[in-house]
Amino acid sequence: MTPTEKDIYFMKKALELAKSRKGLTHPNPTVGCVIVKDGKIIAEGYHERAGMPHAEVVALEKAGKQAENSTVYVTLEPCSHYGRTPPCADALIRAKVKRVVIAVLDPNPLVSGKGAERLKQAGIEVSVGVLEEEAKELNEDFFTYITQKRPYITLKMAQSIDGRMALKSGQSKWITNQESRDFAHKLRSEATAVLIGINTLLRDDPQLTVRAFPWERQPIRIVLDPRLRIPLDSKLVKDKSASTIVITALEDKEKIENLQKEGVEVILAEAIDGKLSLKEVLRQLYFKEIMHLLVEGGSITITNFIKEELYDRLFVFVAPILIGEGLGIGHIGVEDLSQAKRHKLVNLYRFGDDIALEYRKL
Repeated sequence: MTPTEKDIYFMKKALELAKSRKGLTHPNPTVGCVIVKDGKIIAEGYHERAGMPHAEVVALEKAGKQAENSTVYVTLEPCSHYGRTPPCADALIRAKVKRVVIAVLDPNPLVSGKGAERLKQAGIEVSVGVLEEEAKELNEDFFTYITQKRPYITLKMAQSIDGRMALKSGQSKWITNQESRDFAHKLRSEATAVLIGINTLLRDDPQLTVRAFPWERQPIRIVLDPRLRIPLDSKLVKDKSASTIVITALEDKEKIENLQKEGVEVILAEAIDGKLSLKEVLRQLYFKEIMHLLVEGGSITITNFIKEELYDRLFVFVAPILIGEGLGIGHIGVEDLSQAKRHKLVNLYRFGDDIALEYRKL
C-alpha cells in the first residue's frame, strides 16, 4: 500500500528523533517514535541507550491515557521478546492504540515479523514499509551486526590528490584541514569502537577520542599489536577518558599484567605469518557487543581490511596537495582491471578545499 503524505510526514519526525541518538544506543539500534491523535502529535520518544526504555515505551508514558485509539509511528518494528527490557508490542496493546506504522521490520530473528504479528492478532491495524530505505540506512550498522555476526565496519582514510596517505617516512600529520578532522570526530561519535594498527600508534600516539564537540560516550580504542609493542606511556594507555583494548598474539605475561594494571584490556588472538587474523579479531569484537567499528589505521591496516573485503562503508578524505612518492593502499590482489573493487558513491562533502567521498561496496 502506498503511504500517505501524512504517514510520511510523521515517520520523518520519528526518524529525526532516532538520528539524535545515533551512536549512543549500541549494541541496540537507534529508534524514534511519534504518537499522533486527531492529526496532532501528542507524544514523542526515542531510545536513549541500551538497558533503558525503548522509544515506544517512552512515548506511551508521555501520552498516558491519550494513547488510546491513537496512531503510533515507529522507525523499527516493536520488539516482542524479553531482552534488557519488556516487549514493546505488549505495551502498545495495553495502551489500546488503534494503528501502528512501522518503517522497517527488525532483522533480529527473535523479533522479525513477530512484533507486527502480535499487534495484528490484538486487533491493531499495522502498516509496514513507510520510509523503509531511510530506516534501513539509519540502522545499517545494527542490521549488519545482527545478520552477519560481526561489527559494521567503516574505513576512514585521508590522502593527497595523488593517493598518498603519508610521506615515505610515515609522516601524515596533517594531510587534511581542521574542518575535515572535525568531521572525522563525527564518524568516531557514531562508532562503538575505533581501531588502529600498532604502527600508527607508535608514529602518531593518538588519543582516538571525540573532542571536536561535546559527546556523551567515548568510543572504545582498539590497537592491533601482534608483538605487543605498545608503550606503557602512550596516550591510549595513560588517558582514562575512554577504554582501550589491545589485541595481540604475544603471550608476554609481564607486559600484559602491566597493561591490565593501567586498565587496558588485552585480548589474545591468532596470528598468521606475524599478522593477526582479522576474521578472528572481528569475531572477538562481535562477542564484546562492538556493533560499529571505525578503522582509522594507516596504509597497512587499511590495505588488510580492503584485501579481505571486511568493510561496509569507505570514507576517503582528499586534500588539495601532491606528495609524490609516499605511502598509500598496498597490493589488494588486483592483477587486472576487471578485478578492481568497485564502489558506489553515496555522498560527497566539502570542507574548504578538502573533499570527503562516502562509498559503499557494490
